[in-house]
Amino acid sequence: MIKENIWLIGCGQMSIEYFKVLKKLNCNFKVIGRGLKSASEFEKKTNHKVYVRGVNYNLKKFDTPKVAIVAVSVDQLSVVSKKLIKAGVIKILVEKPGALNFKELEKLSSVKKTKIFISYNRRFYESVIQTKKIIDRDGGLKSINFDFTEWSSKIKKLNLSSKIKKKWEISNSSHVIDLAFFFSGRPKKWSHWSKGKLDWHSSARFCGAGISDKGVIFSYLSDWSSPGRWGIDLMTLKHRLILRPMEKLQIVDLKTLKPIFYVPKNKLDLKFKPGLFLQTKSFLNGDYKQLCSIENQIKNFKLYYKIAGYKINE
Repeated sequence: MIKENIWLIGCGQMSIEYFKVLKKLNCNFKVIGRGLKSASEFEKKTNHKVYVRGVNYNLKKFDTPKVAIVAVSVDQLSVVSKKLIKAGVIKILVEKPGALNFKELEKLSSVKKTKIFISYNRRFYESVIQTKKIIDRDGGLKSINFDFTEWSSKIKKLNLSSKIKKKWEISNSSHVIDLAFFFSGRPKKWSHWSKGKLDWHSSARFCGAGISDKGVIFSYLSDWSSPGRWGIDLMTLKHRLILRPMEKLQIVDLKTLKPIFYVPKNKLDLKFKPGLFLQTKSFLNGDYKQLCSIENQIKNFKLYYKIAGYKINE
């Protein structure tokens, strides 16, 4: 595992969550921030020094890190990542979605010397890991249904730039969509629709169905103008597996039809932000099979654009 010469970039709550994991893994790392206020708040909460004035300044001050974790605001993810790539960082874990548009994501992937992975920590939930085990024991996934409905009234009031809200399906809902297709495989043949409009988003209702490249039947229906919540239902020949909320697994047996909650065997998802410990450990260990590479994210972006009804040049 890489434990030296690591930079954690950003001073928000997500960086604090990464900080807890890196400390537990006994890593030697620097925290890089930009503003004095956010740096001061981070230092108070963690008792750990922050090097301010941003990435460019600190790249001149210190040796280039081997590894970086980028946890800045969504609209700055690709900007910061490009600076690190140019400086010669070997590998980067960048918070989802990596970039706000397709062109920016493609630019990041054009540099083959740097390994870039997108942080989708839900892939590493214990509930998800157990779900995959049950699916394998049952002989594979047969069908899947998912819902990425967002709470529109709350999002409208969030103090975020309109750029982020306009791409909210990519910025936030992609957590659900990524996990659903992580289970089922990407769509091979499908139909999709997006309708309606919100004050802050170009579409409000989303529906689709098809078959994946693994032969799994899938469907989704989400309505951001109506109440709802995230969730995934996965069907095998023996069980219905329900991730709603996704931190918890309900197992419905074919014989009883009575849902039973899976009891977690470890406490990692209680001690740390769920999924983050195992994801960060896998990244530092070079165990990439469960991570989302930037190459995979580019393929996923094409799906996200179709699902949301975004134009590819937006």
